[in-house]
Amino acid sequence: MKKITELTFNNTYRKLPEEFYHIVNPKPFENPFLISLNPQMASEIDLDAAGIDEEELAEYLSGKKLIPGSKPIALYYTGHQFGVYNPHIGDGRAILLGEVVNSKNKKWDLHLKGAGPTNYSRGFDGRAVLRSTIREYLCSEAMHYLGIPTTRALSIVGSDEKVERETTETGAMLIRMAKSHVRFGSFEGFFFRGQTKNIRILADYVLANLYPQYADNPNGYRLMVNEIAKRTGGLIAKWQVFGFTHGVMNTDNMSILGDTIDYGPYAFMETYKSDFTPNHSDHFGRYSYKSQPSIGYWNLNKLLQCLSSLLSADEIQEALGEYREAYAESYLGLMAKKFGFDWFKDGDKKFIDDTLELLEEKGIDFPIFFRELSGVTFDASVEGTEVKKIGKNWIDKYIERIKSDNSDEKKRKKSMDLVNPKYVLRTYIAENAIRQAIDNQDYSEIEKVRKILMRPFDEQQEHEQYSFKPPEGAEVKALSCSS
Repeated sequence: MKKITELTFNNTYRKLPEEFYHIVNPKPFENPFLISLNPQMASEIDLDAAGIDEEELAEYLSGKKLIPGSKPIALYYTGHQFGVYNPHIGDGRAILLGEVVNSKNKKWDLHLKGAGPTNYSRGFDGRAVLRSTIREYLCSEAMHYLGIPTTRALSIVGSDEKVERETTETGAMLIRMAKSHVRFGSFEGFFFRGQTKNIRILADYVLANLYPQYADNPNGYRLMVNEIAKRTGGLIAKWQVFGFTHGVMNTDNMSILGDTIDYGPYAFMETYKSDFTPNHSDHFGRYSYKSQPSIGYWNLNKLLQCLSSLLSADEIQEALGEYREAYAESYLGLMAKKFGFDWFKDGDKKFIDDTLELLEEKGIDFPIFFRELSGVTFDASVEGTEVKKIGKNWIDKYIERIKSDNSDEKKRKKSMDLVNPKYVLRTYIAENAIRQAIDNQDYSEIEKVRKILMRPFDEQQEHEQYSFKPPEGAEVKALSCSS
């Protein structure tokens, strides 16, 4: 393990032409202090989290001191936001400190959010607030332990600096870790400028660094985009299965690796609503829960258009087909596991669709219903309150269906409990951690929640209350993009 001053960097993106980024140093807080350090992610970059000098570490993790070997840059990208192309995006409140290579030769970007203004800030302050950093820190970890591909978070650094958003809030910084921060939108600016040379340079970079298994293949571009399509389809299928709604599926928020990136006004589904959107700016429901699969397809199509100088029309259609197939296969496969089906039979898709309609009609809690479902037995024993709400007619049909598999009840329950989490990051749970941090400068709830979410499928009796529905008045509500 290493001190933070001893990390190994290989800043590959900095080696690209100057059109790809802007060289800039973070604007540090005057008095930064460490709020949380994720020991799992510290170990990923060989950082020794034991016996650290927290004051010095906070200075490095907030950019007040530059980590030796890091070469900070703000990344250039554009994108379609709510369906409209915006040429003025880029890293406006985040800076890529550098790319750390660990002892296993695995690379991690260290991306500092809230690091101050860059050339892409459009006159804004470039800051993040404590509220949003806590939400991203907790959710990216929750997603990882659910098995959903995601960026992760290394640290939160706090300050006494005031930041103006909807109200005056406290500034904070978060280090996001990702295998890469290349996005669909990274290609769009060059495409709309007609810079096909830079498109090829970026495609070759992605091929060599992120999809090296295809780098020496004469069909490398085709194989790469097919893989991107499959990963994106599989990712969004998992969002749907676990009830996660991103809230801002702009093309600049789509990772070229098929990872979840940019946690803003996200939410996990509580009471099932197919048109649920957690973003109060999404007045027409473009990024609603039910729309996410089609938006993923739309976004992928925009990426493929940017690569049309490298791909044939048939190859573009092939990749879009790979997305559809990957989404359908992953979604239906995972839903079968959620319902406890050993395999798909005729009529199962309709049964699943009809079940979701009933959940919506009867106002049933999505995560609790599926967690309780494993407790339904062949002899029609039903204990779960949310399952009972769906009605005897449905329960009888469900029992008939699971009996037809001739599966062992104990094995079925065990396998269902491994895909239906008991603990998800409900909005009120994150809000409780936020309120304790802001109102009382008590950051212990952040770490407590993070540890609970590391074991989402386990029966953690000592933390049972974290699996409950929200208290009255604390149901998930639409949030702002500054979240």
